[in-house]
Amino acid sequence: MYRHDNKTKFIELKKLFKTLHSPKGCLWDKKQTHRTLMPYLKEESAEFISALKDNNFKHMKEELGDILLQVMFHCQIASKENRFDVEDVIEGLIEKLKRRHPHVFGKTKVKSARQIIKNWNKIKLLEKAEV
Repeated sequence: MYRHDNKTKFIELKKLFKTLHSPKGCLWDKKQTHRTLMPYLKEESAEFISALKDNNFKHMKEELGDILLQVMFHCQIASKENRFDVEDVIEGLIEKLKRRHPHVFGKTKVKSARQIIKNWNKIKLLEKAEV
C-alpha cells in the first residue's frame, strides 16, 4: 500500500490549502478561525470513532482524511498568522515520539507493554512540568 509519491501528495495538499487561503481562494475558508473550526474537528473525530466502532475501514479512511483536513486547516491559519506551520507540527510530533519511545530510540530497557506505558506517562509528566 506504500506509495512512492507520498511526499509529492503532501506538497500538493499544502499548496491546495495555500491556494484556498490566497486572495483568489475560497471566501468561506479565508474567514475561518481556530474557534470557528472547533465544531468541525469535534464532528469529524466523532465520525471517525463511530466508523472505528463499526469496524468500517472505508469510512475510517474517509474520516481520517476529514481529520487531516482539519489539521491542515488549522496549520494554514496559524501559518498566515506567522505562529507555526504544518512542518512545525510534524517536527514537534517526531521529537515527541522519539522522546517518548526511549526503549526504541534510546538506551532504556523494557520488558513489557505495561512498562512502556508507565515510562510514557512519566515522560509526559516531566514534559508538562517543563512548560
